Amino acid sequence: MIRQRHQTIASFYLLGDVLATAAAFLAAWALRFEFQIVPVTKDVPAFGRYLELLPFVVVLWPVVFYFHGLYQNRRDRSRIDEAMTAGMAVALGSVLLSVVIAWYRPPAAPGSPEYFTYSRWFLVLFAGVDLVFVVITRNALRFLLRRFRPSTQKILVVGAGRLGREVTHKINAHRDLGFEVVGFIDDDEALVGTEVEGVPVLGPSDQVVELITQHEVAQLYIALPLEAHKKMMQILEAVSKEIVEVKLVPDILQFAALSASVEDVDGTPVINLSQVPLQGWNSLIKRVMDIAIAGTVILLLVPWFLPLVALIIWLEDKGPIFYRQERMGLDGKSFHMLKFRSMRVNAEASTGPVWAIRDDPRRTRFGSFLRRTSLDELPQAWNVLMGEMSIVGPRPERPAFVHEFKHKIPQYMHRHRVKAGITGWAQVNGWRGNTSIGKRIQYDLYYIENWSLRLDLKILWMTLRQGLVYNAY
Repeated sequence: MIRQRHQTIASFYLLGDVLATAAAFLAAWALRFEFQIVPVTKDVPAFGRYLELLPFVVVLWPVVFYFHGLYQNRRDRSRIDEAMTAGMAVALGSVLLSVVIAWYRPPAAPGSPEYFTYSRWFLVLFAGVDLVFVVITRNALRFLLRRFRPSTQKILVVGAGRLGREVTHKINAHRDLGFEVVGFIDDDEALVGTEVEGVPVLGPSDQVVELITQHEVAQLYIALPLEAHKKMMQILEAVSKEIVEVKLVPDILQFAALSASVEDVDGTPVINLSQVPLQGWNSLIKRVMDIAIAGTVILLLVPWFLPLVALIIWLEDKGPIFYRQERMGLDGKSFHMLKFRSMRVNAEASTGPVWAIRDDPRRTRFGSFLRRTSLDELPQAWNVLMGEMSIVGPRPERPAFVHEFKHKIPQYMHRHRVKAGITGWAQVNGWRGNTSIGKRIQYDLYYIENWSLRLDLKILWMTLRQGLVYNAY
């Protein structure tokens, strides 16, 4: 229900962005070549040559805007935040358009050996005008959607318990979409006449038909516990003759560790209690990004950095260059994670697996520098290239610690529903090393439930902005 209306609104914004961008394209042409706010030193090019770029723009811009989250419902995002996000999207789109122009080089004239060149000032003007047009269009659409939004649909919730309260809270958070919970129905006499979540409890379940008619209810939500199955069936039978949309809220919230979704098994609805967004095309997109970044890192480091670090590590104590440590990754499968060796040879021979601590006495002198700058993690680019890790994801733990934590920390094993990462949401928020495991799991689960390419890019940006030293431990 709410998702469908969000998708409808997102479609309006998408159409508005495309029209605004097309208008900005034409306006930029007029400003550059008709009004010549920047003097033209050569002949004015044919408009048709620039019009050839417009199909690229109207396809590229929505994709860039999508990955910047501009078609997601964000009640916490102000208009200023939206304008800044749109500015970043337009800037990235302009860079990508420049790449397209560099690739798409038509001849200056039929049979001519020279290539047609596009005006750089046109691109600058287009980016600036486009941002203005997009922001104006989005604000105008927001005003029109609020003014002419669909008539309010009144909702009645059966059950004022935990499940009913949670559903009501979420529906009330989207009043701007035209939904209003007019009341609860509950058989607890102590609740009738009171308010729950700011909504009145109107009466018991045997008055459901009367209350639907009295309050002109369009949707009835049944949010009863599993043990109230008999009462649920009675309500369904009572409202079967009424013109009301009935929705059943399953009492499975306590079992839904990740996002729940409904699947279809040849016509039979099945509830998936642990759905993650990182599947299908999303998984492919993330893998392509991993290969691109890891491959680039390896190509840049192998010629000079790797030999230099290897020489320094070997000269200090004549030990091995790399340290291979067993970690647990996707689906609980073990793999050997690579690091530049930062500790003395056989440092854990007498202690076994232990947590890393600040100023660990087992470190070598150069190893302390590698740890402090997180440069010891760079060989994990090879793990990423081999598909054992991802650039961004929950940090992998050693099997000994996993077996310990899974019995102590609720939902701990759900972090293995995605590939482990070199950096992650928990790490860029300061939860790394000998810090709270509970907090780390909280951030890891948030990442898994809310994954998007935009979130991955944000984590990478935060990693670079805060600096490698900040993330070291």
